[in-house]
Amino acid sequence: MADWLEALDSLARERAKAGLTRQLRPRAAGDTVVDLAGNDYLGLSAHPRVIAAARQTLEGYGLGATGSRLVRGSTGPHTELEEALAGWLGAESTLLFSSGYLANLAVVRAVGAVCDLVVSDAYNHASLIDGCRISGLPVRVSPHNDPAAVAAILEAHPGRAAVVTESVFSVDGDLAPLAALHEVTAAHGALLIVDDAHALGLLGPSGAGGVAAAGLAGAPDVIVTATLSKSLGGAGGVVAGPAAFVRHLVDTGRSFIYDTAPPPAVVAGVLAAVGIAREADDRRAVLFERGARIAARLREAGLTARDPAAGVLSVPAPGPEAAVAWAADCRDRGVAVGCFRPPSTPDGSSRLRLTVNAGVPETDFARALTVILECAP
Repeated sequence: MADWLEALDSLARERAKAGLTRQLRPRAAGDTVVDLAGNDYLGLSAHPRVIAAARQTLEGYGLGATGSRLVRGSTGPHTELEEALAGWLGAESTLLFSSGYLANLAVVRAVGAVCDLVVSDAYNHASLIDGCRISGLPVRVSPHNDPAAVAAILEAHPGRAAVVTESVFSVDGDLAPLAALHEVTAAHGALLIVDDAHALGLLGPSGAGGVAAAGLAGAPDVIVTATLSKSLGGAGGVVAGPAAFVRHLVDTGRSFIYDTAPPPAVVAGVLAAVGIAREADDRRAVLFERGARIAARLREAGLTARDPAAGVLSVPAPGPEAAVAWAADCRDRGVAVGCFRPPSTPDGSSRLRLTVNAGVPETDFARALTVILECAP
């Protein structure tokens, strides 16, 4: 009966040999580590207005939503946040989910009602890949950021397809050619699904995201997803698009219907964060200046780095063991950085992923950059 556990132990040993073991490292409240690993790009997770809004709503509603959105989980804050996000993103309608992951699963599965093919960028996030798998549709993986390749796939397909991409890619931080992709999808009657998780709050007018920056806000053939856990410093996910599609999700989206709603206190905190983010041009300016500074310093040191499109900067490492050691050395010196290895990296290579946090004090940020360079392999 223990054979299956022995098999798992054997697989764990193989991962350890390949440098692919992962560990959970709980952090204490108020720790002093300089955070260049998390996704709190605008430093809003602990903003006083965000905390106050969450605290007030916690006292009014209690800890959890107590049910799914269709049972008892819909509250005033949920509706207010959906309306605020629709206005910000220029969308006809929006729908909240418990996470961006669940939002992506729901959207890609839902387009199966009107599409018969999914075209997925080779570097797409795992949630989009899983959405493709559960959609039941044939899937074609297109070369990364290649509108011409997408066009060739659509030209050879007689039906309606959905093209799935991120706006800012979560591993390398590069920007998708959204305007060019939309020209292709519009010419072939296809839908364009964009995960805007790493662009929301950073790109576009008032930080409305990569889709808005590309001039596609409110387009009837574009569906936007995003997480509320990055620039907005909270938790949850959102789908923005035509009202008919959102209604379809309410009626058929399994990861919406059967999931407990996001806690009202978190929703209220995110709503406060939206109000701050829309006016946060100063924080965005800090983030972009710091991103360019990191990239320049890394290149001066002989490392490979390009100016980030938003808040993600990827630095190749010689291998998974070197990436792990680099990240560990930084951590030992009080700096948290991301360490991405297969299977999290689409090309099988390893790298450090640095995320810029505009809320980090300048002296801490400067020290963190020095530590990263001194610990480089």
